Amino acid sequence: MKTKQLSTILLTLLITTCLATTVWAKSSKMPTDPRGGKPPVGSKVSVKNLDEQVKYQRAFEAVVWSMPAMIKYGMRRASIEIGAGDNVIMAWSGGATALLETLTPNNVTPYVTSTTDLRKGPVVLEVPKATDKANLFGQVADNWYITIADIGPIGVDKGKGGKILLTPPGYTGKVPAGYIEVKSPSYILDFAFRSIPTPEGSPEDAYALSKSIKMYYLSELPNPKPTKIIDPINTQWSTLARYDERWFEDLHEIINAGPVRERDKVMMGMLKHIGIEKGKPYSPDAETKAIFRKAAIDAYYYMQQRYLTVEPEELYWPDRKWRNVFYADANMGFSWDLDDMLDYDNRSIHPWFTAIYFPNKVTARPPTMYLATARDKDGNLFKAGKTYALTVPKDVPINKFWSLTVYDMETWAFIYTKEERPGLSSREIPKMKKNPDGSVTLYVGPKAPKGYENNWIPTAGKTPYLMFRFYGPEEAFYNKTFKLADVELAK
Repeated sequence: MKTKQLSTILLTLLITTCLATTVWAKSSKMPTDPRGGKPPVGSKVSVKNLDEQVKYQRAFEAVVWSMPAMIKYGMRRASIEIGAGDNVIMAWSGGATALLETLTPNNVTPYVTSTTDLRKGPVVLEVPKATDKANLFGQVADNWYITIADIGPIGVDKGKGGKILLTPPGYTGKVPAGYIEVKSPSYILDFAFRSIPTPEGSPEDAYALSKSIKMYYLSELPNPKPTKIIDPINTQWSTLARYDERWFEDLHEIINAGPVRERDKVMMGMLKHIGIEKGKPYSPDAETKAIFRKAAIDAYYYMQQRYLTVEPEELYWPDRKWRNVFYADANMGFSWDLDDMLDYDNRSIHPWFTAIYFPNKVTARPPTMYLATARDKDGNLFKAGKTYALTVPKDVPINKFWSLTVYDMETWAFIYTKEERPGLSSREIPKMKKNPDGSVTLYVGPKAPKGYENNWIPTAGKTPYLMFRFYGPEEAFYNKTFKLADVELAK
């Protein structure tokens, strides 16, 4: 009985539904299109040539994405151009001049650097131990400028020197006893060290220490050939990125050196669309080269604009215009490879658009701190042809020294001047004119104020960008009870 009643109820509901549907179909107007699936009525394509537009968009993004790898490749390209290359040590015999064309270099302490290619096998880097006269410190970095080993007192060698074995991706070979293995995620890598004299040492002692570095392929053991060492002090070493169609020539070389990382697979697909693919020839036509040139130029101005727009959290002191050059990602590093994204937009300018070689992680109290500014105390961007003044107090909280270095705001490299003076430091205070309270006022501009020639850093009509380095900052710097004055337009 109950089953019969249930069947009757279900049949009644079905008939009612069918009748309702029939009534709706007869009384309502049927749709002519689905709700989605195409642009709004009347829409038209916004550009004349979609293929050209897509190629430009992907090329533009490729420039921003590849910024760190490009400046790293520029160092390798420049080294090969001057006759250095794999496992050849370049040791500067003195502080850098404008001939060292790289991003925001240091003119106070000499550099030591080299490049290598692990596709040919593991490489041995013999680092000398620190002496009572000098010591080395710096980084070994992969092809994306991420530090894979620090060298020096806080590095893998603990300042005691040693034989460091740089092994390529996936290496499973034997590591000789006594060697320090550093696994590289890339085949192309390089290092940059500074050779620093101790209070008891001299620049000559530091240079001698840098020349004792050795570098060779593991396969050369037991009798490696002598390491070639060159001094590029008087050679133009042009590492800067080339913001035109040549960017993509270099990018093709970078991609072919590999390996491709999981995080970059989407970009590999985009690059393939514009003719950049691993293992395939690079042969863009004239029209494509013109698009590439436009994309590289636009990307430069985009990154320039972004970098010069300083966010409040980048400022070291909220009421000053000095930005923290060590502004890092959420992991306190500089890869911007986060748990939920690869933030390559921020990576392009923090810090790689203007700087090179950073530690793997930023510590709470870095042994050296860099602050930089492109603006005066009123927030105005520095201008070419103007003279600016910075007063440095007598007692800067440091246990080593400070320096002020000036760069060209267009290239972020040293400015070529006949004086060959890209910066000044506390070591030169005895030559400077002092203020009554013991402070010194430094001038940056095209011409030295009368009587302040030794306090002056020339700009030769270029737009300046200032970086102040604190070597050995002390507590007053870290707790921010000390504040460096802002830069002012000189009267």
